Amino acid sequence: MSSDRPLDAVVAGHICFDVIPQFVKSAPTLAELFRPGSLVQMGPVTTSTGGPVSNTGIAMSILGARVELMGKVGDDFFGHALLGRLRELGKAGGMIVVPGEQTSYTIVVIAPGHDRMFLHNPGANNTFGADDVRYDVVANARLFHLGYPPLMKHLFANGGEQLAETFRRAKETGATTSLDMSLPDPASDSGQVDWRELLQRTLPHVDLYVPSAEETLFMLERDTYMAKMREAAGRDLLEVITPADVTHIADVCLSMGPGVVMIKCGHKGIYIRTAGQARLDKIGAAKPSGGKWTDREMWESSFHVDPVAGATGSGDSSIAGFLSAYLRGLPIETCLRMANAVGGCNVTRPDAISGILSWDETVKKIDAGWTKNPLGVKERGWRWDAQGQRYHGPNDRG
Repeated sequence: MSSDRPLDAVVAGHICFDVIPQFVKSAPTLAELFRPGSLVQMGPVTTSTGGPVSNTGIAMSILGARVELMGKVGDDFFGHALLGRLRELGKAGGMIVVPGEQTSYTIVVIAPGHDRMFLHNPGANNTFGADDVRYDVVANARLFHLGYPPLMKHLFANGGEQLAETFRRAKETGATTSLDMSLPDPASDSGQVDWRELLQRTLPHVDLYVPSAEETLFMLERDTYMAKMREAAGRDLLEVITPADVTHIADVCLSMGPGVVMIKCGHKGIYIRTAGQARLDKIGAAKPSGGKWTDREMWESSFHVDPVAGATGSGDSSIAGFLSAYLRGLPIETCLRMANAVGGCNVTRPDAISGILSWDETVKKIDAGWTKNPLGVKERGWRWDAQGQRYHGPNDRG
């Protein structure tokens, strides 16, 4: 990771304190599990720093990258606990402490037999804006990554003026820029935002766009998203999102300005689509350097994990794997594989951090023959690469 910039990455944006209680019994429905007036006996609780500043930033550090974290917390119990964890890792220096504001927290409900549920308070994340980023530090980094603006009110207000300004200023430092999203709550202020317009304003300043399939479909084509939700009828939405859907939303995103669009697809793995050489030449201090990156389209399935302890922060961890490999100058195929591998390591533990292995340990786990989940892409134009264990799309020019 040699460079004339002393930092590999600055990871900024949303940070919170995660509380993950362990359930000792199951029930057919959540309503039965959470009956009003009842006492639900629980097992041990796991506490951890959460949000992409922690999940992606710390995972990248474990993988060997030189990382600075930037976020906001309050001067309260959760804030002191969060800062204590970061100090243990030597990563608290970039945090802003705001007296009178609450630290963001999330209670992660992982009830056996049911999908995850999050009880979340955005806290001080809601006041994070463009002026909270130290651009002098970003100028010393090869890459600037920001995550979860849908959970940060000041960033998405007024059509995303602050978000666009943040990325404009970060891009001016010469750093490569990277953006991750989260799924807006339709009933919240975030759910009322015109996200397509916001992305049109922001993505011209973003080099690497790394959202999930669900949130991208919601942001670009809400009617289609709602129709897919009805079609899923309680199943995982990814079961009814097709490769054609993913290619379409990736193309729309790519047309708005990024050089690389990587779309996380949960248990179905990760899709990637890249622009032509002219756009990649403008990507900043961390230009892709290994193998062929121009005009690529691939989809690689996830690694098999049994049992899955929890998926908290799995997408953030996948991004950490991708960005860490990318900053090492590795080929796009290797970056995609490391994204899936680090995401797979994440789900072996209930929290977002403790399952992450070092770079060498992760590579050793892959090389030992880690089994992959099947991914049957049957649409026209897709071809299976048996040696690489991935699919190449109709737009792939590799």
